[in-house]
Amino acid sequence: MKQLVAFDLDGTLAESKQPLKDDMGEAIADLLGVAHVAVISGGDWPQFEKQVASRLPARADLSRLWLMPTTGTKLYVHRDRWDTVYAELFDDRQKARILAAFDQALEATGFVPEQTWGERIEDRGSQITFSALGQQAPIHAKEKWDPDFAKRRIIQADLRDRLPGLSINMGGATSIDITREGVDKAYGLKRLRDESKIPLEAMMFIGDAIFPGGNDYPAKELGLDTVRVRDPEETLAVIAAIVACQK
Repeated sequence: MKQLVAFDLDGTLAESKQPLKDDMGEAIADLLGVAHVAVISGGDWPQFEKQVASRLPARADLSRLWLMPTTGTKLYVHRDRWDTVYAELFDDRQKARILAAFDQALEATGFVPEQTWGERIEDRGSQITFSALGQQAPIHAKEKWDPDFAKRRIIQADLRDRLPGLSINMGGATSIDITREGVDKAYGLKRLRDESKIPLEAMMFIGDAIFPGGNDYPAKELGLDTVRVRDPEETLAVIAAIVACQK
């Protein structure tokens, strides 16, 4: 039996940047009845609050929920309210270097979409995120732009040449996340182990990007039991199976 089940967010628990649907909120509440639950993803806390924290039913045991924005470089737990356990931030010099590299990489690779919605680069403090179509792009446009990750693999390779010493991973439907060297979901899960006192062998991870270069793959490399899902509908089925087994 597993003590903790960790999830990716976009593409796994919800559609890109969308709130959990009611059935997913209920499923997470069911899972919290038999195990700890963690959510680790590239979005910052406001996105987590909108997508997850505000979407759970009153019966959910929030004391067993661990929310890890910006690829685990931040951790929030519920103690009457949501509190920050830690937050690791880039300094101004590092941020300027990353932003310049994004501009150079996009020009070099030529992946300039015909239309964008909102800002394409977001400073999340401990993570810089590039969203190819902009932060407010509609889901239908995101799903069509890079469904096989091929465009982002080329941009990712260019950025790795320009930014040695940083972690550069694909996430969501159109995003590339940059964190400090060694900071990926494996790093976040190890921090979670230290804070929760739950050993890695007692955890499992569920995500839609568990493949080389995907931002969920470090969980597999860390040695966790993993389940790759296609979409939130498949995640619902996996959660139901886990709850049944844990009971």
